[in-house]
Amino acid sequence: MPNPETSEQLDYPFLLVTHIACADQQIHNKELKYLHALEQQRRVGQSTKEEKERILAQDEHLIPVDFVAQQVPQQERSWSMGEILVMTHIDGFYSPLEREMVDRIGQIWNWSSEKIQSFVESAKTYTFTQDISNKSKLEDNLWKDSDYRNAIHQCTEIAKQDFIFTESALQAAKTTLDNLKTGIDRSLETIQQKTSGNANAQTAQEVAKQLEATKQSLEAEIVKKIKDVCESLDAKQRALSYFTIAFMGKTKAGKSTLHAIMTGEGWNAIGVGKQRTTRLNRVYEWENIRIIDTPGIGAPGGKTDEEIAQSIVNEADVICYLVTNDSIQETEFGFLRLLKEKAKSLIILLNVHKNFRDSRRGPYELEKFLKNPDKLFTLDGSTGLGGHIDRIRRYAQQHYGNDYFQIIPVMLLAAQLSYESEHQQHKNELFKASLMQKFLDEIRLSLVEYGAIRRSQTLLGCTVGDVENPYQWVVQQAEIYKKSTERLQNKRLTILKKIQQAANDASNSLKNEIESIFKDALNAIPSFAELHWKSSESTMESAWERELKNIRFEERLNTAYKEAITQFTKETHDSLEEVGKELQLIAKLGGLTFNFNEHDSNDERNFFRIGGGILALAGAVIVFIPPVAAIGLIIGVVGGVLNFIGGFFKSKQQKRREAVENISTSLQRQIKEFQPKTISNALKQLDTSCNEVKINVDSYFNNLIAGLDTIAQHLKSAESQLEKKIDLINRAYAKRLIDWCCHRYEPLTPDCIDAVIAKVRRDSIGRINITTKIPLDLKVDAAQIETVIQQSVTFEQPQTALVKTPDKRGELVMTNLFESIVNFFEKDDWNFEEVDSEKSLRLKVEMENSTYTGYAIVDDENNTFVFYSASPVKIPKSKYLPVAEFLARANNGLIIGNFEMDFEDGEIRYKTSIIADQELSYSVIENLVYTNLSTIDNYFPGFMRIIYGGISPEEALNQIEQEEE
Repeated sequence: MPNPETSEQLDYPFLLVTHIACADQQIHNKELKYLHALEQQRRVGQSTKEEKERILAQDEHLIPVDFVAQQVPQQERSWSMGEILVMTHIDGFYSPLEREMVDRIGQIWNWSSEKIQSFVESAKTYTFTQDISNKSKLEDNLWKDSDYRNAIHQCTEIAKQDFIFTESALQAAKTTLDNLKTGIDRSLETIQQKTSGNANAQTAQEVAKQLEATKQSLEAEIVKKIKDVCESLDAKQRALSYFTIAFMGKTKAGKSTLHAIMTGEGWNAIGVGKQRTTRLNRVYEWENIRIIDTPGIGAPGGKTDEEIAQSIVNEADVICYLVTNDSIQETEFGFLRLLKEKAKSLIILLNVHKNFRDSRRGPYELEKFLKNPDKLFTLDGSTGLGGHIDRIRRYAQQHYGNDYFQIIPVMLLAAQLSYESEHQQHKNELFKASLMQKFLDEIRLSLVEYGAIRRSQTLLGCTVGDVENPYQWVVQQAEIYKKSTERLQNKRLTILKKIQQAANDASNSLKNEIESIFKDALNAIPSFAELHWKSSESTMESAWERELKNIRFEERLNTAYKEAITQFTKETHDSLEEVGKELQLIAKLGGLTFNFNEHDSNDERNFFRIGGGILALAGAVIVFIPPVAAIGLIIGVVGGVLNFIGGFFKSKQQKRREAVENISTSLQRQIKEFQPKTISNALKQLDTSCNEVKINVDSYFNNLIAGLDTIAQHLKSAESQLEKKIDLINRAYAKRLIDWCCHRYEPLTPDCIDAVIAKVRRDSIGRINITTKIPLDLKVDAAQIETVIQQSVTFEQPQTALVKTPDKRGELVMTNLFESIVNFFEKDDWNFEEVDSEKSLRLKVEMENSTYTGYAIVDDENNTFVFYSASPVKIPKSKYLPVAEFLARANNGLIIGNFEMDFEDGEIRYKTSIIADQELSYSVIENLVYTNLSTIDNYFPGFMRIIYGGISPEEALNQIEQEEE
């Protein structure tokens, strides 16, 4: 914040324009020149200049943009907005970050979006004229020639064509990720709506909570991937018209000197520390060349090496990494992993340090250096550079994956001295001795000879990495969710078995305990009968009630029920806890955890409700067994009868014995009657309640599995869509590589890609294998390819053939079969193009049912002539099997040729071929070609009906055969 005691008023409109210059995280040389012109125009004071430097350096004490915007006077806001938007458009690219800051300023000022847009339209018409007063080595000595201009023109044209594929792939990747996020949202919302109406509301809520946690984690990562894709697209669009070179290096490695040599700017800042004050990339542009100078790695409060690399990797065509011979550490090279992932070309510049500025020995050392400059760059010996270079190569290779990159030793201080007035007498010797010319020659070669393929490498090869990153993440997540769903399914069955076992254990335990309680009641009957055989009814009832209390009949029944419940609860709890521990890997899904404690408490409440039911049953049992009127009445009646009868006929002893027997028999009968009923009812209620627990747990697992499976399906769909875009970009890049290797150029279109490229494979370390449909006439060997694009590339291709044909005298001579094929098509008035010199032809053929692409190929390895016709329709993967069955059925009845289907991309071809060990007559070639085309056209409706009509392969073939009749 500004110091309130400062007498000088800050120029807030000017500072706001300064802020916008930093909005896109790059400071462009045009922006600095324009800012300098504004500074002079407005005659800003020293305090404003100091604050401007803090903003450009992104100093932690700068005045925030929001505060600056608030301080801009009302009468100057229109001027400020106009200048802000000129600044955003001055480098030719209005970035999303700049747009975001403009919108924020508009919100602070309460401006409508329409008002802001009117200023945007005005800014688009502004043209910045750059006055280049300082000539650089790059401009003055190297690229003022027709080779450069031709190369840069070709780079621009190629970049425009490549960007169509780049933009399409990245936009499609963004759309796929957007749809993934939306699809997961909607699907889980649907599941929650379905489960919310279930009786097990608590279970549904818990499932919703679990799925919401994993959804939020996934979506946070999806948003990050979308941001990365958008940033990559913005970076490539910003650098579209330029060949871009980026410098990286540790602070004080000599990067600012290198930048000054390349651009002719910044000499006044070297040595005074100004060049290291910014945390943003500095951008210089000239004649379609773009140079990015990054902040020094390791500067206090600065970015990490990987953050710096990330800021330029999506737009740089070549990255120059500057190291010094006095400080080479393995940790300096970790960021190269990112360059490897993005297929980025690398040059390592080894800056040899020597202090020529020392007041005592400096002049002597400089004189000695000029006499024998090669000595400082010698490789051998204890002071040689060989050990440094070997160490750099070893460290870099560990992270970059190969050693195809160049390491160029230079002495930047010598080059710097050549620009200083006190050393003008040795200017040329100093610059020559610095070996900077070798580096500049390499940069020129990168553009003039390799610029086109390196532009394609940035726009296509690098884009593969941009789409591959979210693709690999989606693949990983899809696999995790798939395996988690399978594991949950298995654990669901396991836990249900264990719950059932726990229910069985509780049931057996409860049954045994009830039987034991009833047995004790039965055991108490004989002594009770002996003691109370002549008691009155009321006395007997009271006594029986006391007897049941003495043996704790009711209490023990209650305890039995509670213990059964407790036993079931514990066993279920332990089982759920065990499963929860086994499923800890689910936490890797990002917040998806299985907390069974909630369910345990819910189930426990169910258990206590179960207990209440059993206790109620116990009460019913007691109604029949303890002193109840019915029992008392029976006993009383029997006793009265006994007393009455005994009074007349029995002795006292006999009366006692019979009374005891009658009482015992009566009580035993009633207890034995009610014991199985009591057990049956108790176990039935226990089973019902345990089943409720099982249903709850099963519902939880099923709903959770359904949610995870839905996420897995969405991920799988996104995986398929991203894979197609990776394949498209890989094939486009492969076509560019082939054109460059064959020293030819043609506009990049889907048709020309499909005509040449059959398949592209990349392995985990970036090696590329390209399978072509046609033979290639490669002009560049594998070693040169590896040196230029710093990747291993191999080709698999068909071969051409020479066959024996009669000459005019009837003798057999070696004749190029390809010529006879060309003669046939010319004589028959076909429109065709030669795809590769004396290798193959490509033609479009319109037939009755469709238009096909034909390929006439001479195969030297098999000594054959092959003609392919390719269907214009690619088969969807969902229809692979029925179409394959249809083709197999069709092939069974064909005499000449056969159908083929590529399971990689769904292409259907019809192939006819012939061994060319003798002259091929016109009629032979005619029969081969016309039979081929008529056959594929005849069967074309069949596989179309399978794809879109939903009929079976057998039905489709029957229809074709009926139509033939």
